[in-house]
Amino acid sequence: MLNTKSLAAAAGLVLAVASSPVALAQDACSNRGQLDTNYCDDDKDLVADAPKDPKRWRDPSSLVWAYTPVEDPAVYANIFKPFTDHLQACTGKRIVYYPVQSNSAEIEAMRSGRLHFAGFSTGPTGFAVNLAGAVPFAAKGVGNEVRGYHLIAVVKASSPFKTLADLKGKKVAHTSPSSNSGNLAPRVLFPAEGLTTDTDYKPLMSGGHDKSILGVASGDYDAGAVASDVFDRMVTRGTVKGEEFRTIFKSPVFPTSSFAHAHDLKPELAAKLRECFFSFRFTPEMTKEFNGDDRFLPITYKDNWAVVRDVAEKSGTPYNKAAYDAETKREADAAAKKAQPAPAPAKP
Repeated sequence: MLNTKSLAAAAGLVLAVASSPVALAQDACSNRGQLDTNYCDDDKDLVADAPKDPKRWRDPSSLVWAYTPVEDPAVYANIFKPFTDHLQACTGKRIVYYPVQSNSAEIEAMRSGRLHFAGFSTGPTGFAVNLAGAVPFAAKGVGNEVRGYHLIAVVKASSPFKTLADLKGKKVAHTSPSSNSGNLAPRVLFPAEGLTTDTDYKPLMSGGHDKSILGVASGDYDAGAVASDVFDRMVTRGTVKGEEFRTIFKSPVFPTSSFAHAHDLKPELAAKLRECFFSFRFTPEMTKEFNGDDRFLPITYKDNWAVVRDVAEKSGTPYNKAAYDAETKREADAAAKKAQPAPAPAKP
């Protein structure tokens, strides 16, 4: 079994010596779209182009990567070890898995050059693209089908709630402000079902899909807006019992987590990394963990993330710097609040 502390320490060494991708001078750019000023999109595929100057391409001896922090990072250090070993053999480079604790931390790590590739959850993918130069290229799937997930609203099976409209004035958990299924999609899709966020209920940010699900199970929340794939994984693991929940809403399909590399990797290295992703076949343990998915399949941000961008725009939370800064502050405030010691019990 992998030692997460050792992984973090090893990754920290690599991160400390990783070179920053921020250029002292910017390439001439004919189109930037919604990308940060550090990046350019001359080919209009909505993601950052590789730098024009080959001197700005990165080809490090060690590649550091992370997976979305929606759930316990230590779990995925073990789940992904066969994949990490495959990448190391395939690329000929040392591969270091680095657990991250928040979406903003993962995005900032790629923006500053400390991550070379990463798996981003659905909503934060847009911030990673526009603000960190991430280039999504793969998603989990089975056969030739890129699989997705649904926004579901779950309640306890024993509860009286049958429809979303029944939740007016109740305790409804969202996950985090940047989450697609955990916050943005409910704001866009719930009103048509008779439940409007901030009018009919004030969303309670749980900090994660797993936390929302556990909160519903414990009675802390009357309902939770969560990703169906996370719920299914928790049932598969035995973390919760599926029969103790009832789904009262299910959305159309959304793409699941994207895998993206930094825009400034040497093009030959980026191509090799893609090749290594697509040649890997999931272990039985990975297939079980990821609901039957057995491989990585090619995707593009422009096509596969169109529905997610539409939800972001309609919810008034486009993937820009202002929205990202607000999300980062919320995450920091939540972490600080969580770190505060519990008040001492009153004296009898």
